[in-house]
Amino acid sequence: MPNWNFLFDMLKIQSVSGDEESVSKFILESINQRKKNWIVTPEIYSGEKFHDCILLKFGNPTTAVFAHMDTIGFMVRYDNQLIPIGGPEIIPDVKLTGRDKFGEIRCSLLGDEEGIFHDFPRGIERGTRLSFEQNIRMDSEFIQAAYLDNRLGIFTALELCETLENCWVVFSTYEEHGGGSMPFLLKFIQETGPVKNALISDITWITDGVHHHEGVVISIRDKFIPRKKFLDRIINLAQKSGIPFQLEVEAHGGSDGREVQFSPYAIDWCFIGAPEDNVHTPDEKVSLKDLDSMIQMYQYLMKEL
Repeated sequence: MPNWNFLFDMLKIQSVSGDEESVSKFILESINQRKKNWIVTPEIYSGEKFHDCILLKFGNPTTAVFAHMDTIGFMVRYDNQLIPIGGPEIIPDVKLTGRDKFGEIRCSLLGDEEGIFHDFPRGIERGTRLSFEQNIRMDSEFIQAAYLDNRLGIFTALELCETLENCWVVFSTYEEHGGGSMPFLLKFIQETGPVKNALISDITWITDGVHHHEGVVISIRDKFIPRKKFLDRIINLAQKSGIPFQLEVEAHGGSDGREVQFSPYAIDWCFIGAPEDNVHTPDEKVSLKDLDSMIQMYQYLMKEL
């Protein structure tokens, strides 16, 4: 049974790009509680040296799974101005929350793509990060909330840890705003326990060719194109698994896979994740059936890879 309480608690933690400390601490505490029930106890690398990132090394890995911890959001400028962090949807009157040194903040977003503002009655300390007010909803078919991207990628990676014997599981930072942690993470991995393959545990989009309830999505390409030889291997394994999956071909978007591809290391990669509707809004929506197939697919692929 998935640990829904962990997911709900994690969804409530603000983690806008560049401020991942709180969610990193929460994940690390969960790892320390759970690891006694895992088949293999991993070596854990975290702390200031890794800038809030967490790396788990199981056995003798040849594959790494990456899940980013940060979310999109907004930063307070001055004169009530807001600047987007990452690519949040600009929705007038949506509620934003945060905290500065003067206390808790709850306000509305005003404006449009030409300029966005908040309506908090006092000035907010410059540089304060604000995020969508959380409202978690789940029924027998769907989960809906802000920041399922990429809380569900983290959730999947931690569920995967129960059955791992040889793998890296890595929780990265900054992904939503251009990346930045992957170069030093990849360098550390290749110096400590080098890998040949990487899977990106992230959340993708519902489109005209990708639908709810039809399974986890294997991305053939977004803005970037993985090596076909590795993609063919992944797709062949997915077909053998019997687990529902969909194939995606897009012209835009990116993930930590971009930085794997741009690195100086010969590491194959593939983005595999459940699809969601209402991307980068307070109402992101994912099928529980698709989330289940995502978890199952990662468990299957890690046994085969």
